[in-house]
Amino acid sequence: MPSFDIVSKVDPQTLENAINTVKKEIQTRFDFRDTKGSVELDKKTNLVHIVTENDMRLRQIEDIILSKIVKQQIDATALDFSNEATPSGPMIKKDVKVRAGLDKEDGKKIVKLIKDSKLKVTPAIMDDQVRVTAKKIDDLQDVIALLRRSELGIPLQFVNMKS
Repeated sequence: MPSFDIVSKVDPQTLENAINTVKKEIQTRFDFRDTKGSVELDKKTNLVHIVTENDMRLRQIEDIILSKIVKQQIDATALDFSNEATPSGPMIKKDVKVRAGLDKEDGKKIVKLIKDSKLKVTPAIMDDQVRVTAKKIDDLQDVIALLRRSELGIPLQFVNMKS
């Protein structure tokens, strides 16, 4: 039976390249001259650590990060900017989470969306991915089109297409 997997992941090397270009831009931009800020990527915890002096520079760094990851063809929703910035002495720190894998709630949303569409497919949650099987490959392509149209707020990739 034809099947495919729905995953949400970011290529770590591409993300690292984007963060490195952010660091270079911060070092060369005139408005960031003589600042004590930094941007670091922690691969183990999937966090981007931003440290800067004030809220205005924090927003500028966030904009630079978004523009650089979009240029690297990473979905902008792969980063979660919802955490609040915390003051740490004269500096402001913010941790931006990199979304990797589908959590249970997102998996349930995807399964519910597929089942509500009344397509003749069978979705199943498997750890941090959703596997969809069907009798015809056309039904699987309809599921992919449905998920691309829907606004779930998470980046989705469709892998392991088997017929």
